[in-house]
Amino acid sequence: MRVKAILDQNALADDQALPADTAVLVAKRRHTLGAASMLFYQQPIEPVRAEGVWLYEADGRAYLDAYNNVPVLGHAHPKVVEAVSRQLATLNTHSRYLDRATLDYAYALLDTFGLPEARVMFTCTGSEANDLALRLAQQATGQQGMIVSRAAYHGNTALSMAVSPSAWREGDCPDWLVAVDLPEDDGAASAVMAARVAAAVRELRSRGFGLSALLTDTIFSSDGVLAGPGGWLDAAVAVAKQAGGLWIADEVQPGFGRLGECFWGFQRFTTLPDLVTLGKPMGNGYPIAAVVAGDAHFTELARRCGYFNTFGGSSAAIAAASATLSVLQEEGLPANAMACGSYLSGVLSALAEGMPRIGEIRQAGLYCGVDMLDARGQPCAATATQVVNRMRQSGVLIGAAGALGN
Repeated sequence: MRVKAILDQNALADDQALPADTAVLVAKRRHTLGAASMLFYQQPIEPVRAEGVWLYEADGRAYLDAYNNVPVLGHAHPKVVEAVSRQLATLNTHSRYLDRATLDYAYALLDTFGLPEARVMFTCTGSEANDLALRLAQQATGQQGMIVSRAAYHGNTALSMAVSPSAWREGDCPDWLVAVDLPEDDGAASAVMAARVAAAVRELRSRGFGLSALLTDTIFSSDGVLAGPGGWLDAAVAVAKQAGGLWIADEVQPGFGRLGECFWGFQRFTTLPDLVTLGKPMGNGYPIAAVVAGDAHFTELARRCGYFNTFGGSSAAIAAASATLSVLQEEGLPANAMACGSYLSGVLSALAEGMPRIGEIRQAGLYCGVDMLDARGQPCAATATQVVNRMRQSGVLIGAAGALGN
């Protein structure tokens, strides 16, 4: 099955009619940034400022931003703005120097994990974090094979893109990768997922590859959100570990309390991950990401080649990340996500009772996936695209995802 590329699901079409001034800006963008620089929505937005949950255009029109997956505290949070501004005015350098703020933040961050002998290595982006985690898994196991979900997205480096089926338009899956379909029935999700991972292990072995890692976004966001009952992934992780592989929990999207009931998505399961990757929300918009893993992984990396990321964990990045973590904890935002998400899913469920085009609703915290259907009750990407753009016209920004684009 060819997965519908996730960027295409939300992108401005080349033949879309646009207002004259917007068409000029779009032409200039394509002339300077190139064809690969995508715009969202059939009528692109030109925001000039943002605050909290709102984006504002020049004419003052406000959009409720329920789509931007970066500012976990909301746009332009004053405590983050102040922390970064103060740090930039004082010192901003790489991580090769001693820095007490970095150590304080590392201790505070690691305290949220509960992983034995955990260490943290900072990068700039989730793509870099996933790239490094994949390398660490290959290093630890001596194997290359990997398993991901069918519509996964894990980044845009060469290695992280290779394990991101939702980003591909052409080309085949690498021989060392197997992408598995996610289960649809929550009641049988555990057994079905375990069986599919076992089949993927056998497929890799038939191609001559051992398993290095099972890599999962712990809310399966690009697959369309699979909340499922707590613990449903544990059996599949056990299968991967029995095959000699590691479990990499990709927390770039669901981490930092977005799922409400827990600070990290992997905490919805019993098994602890071998490696955890962090990204987008970590600095509330300032580029910082990380890999969290046991000390042995980084010790072996240091022996083999080491790792240095010029801006990973810079002074300003640590200031942003530290302020973000403090606000999340002080203001109880994970609990707020839980309450708001429960309210949202309840309203959507009531709405669905009179709308046959709305299918299953899956929710954990403020992560919510709503299946859009056609008149026959089948998955319909066109309906999803229409809803996304009608919502944009109504001042609410959301996005489409899923293997079928619905």
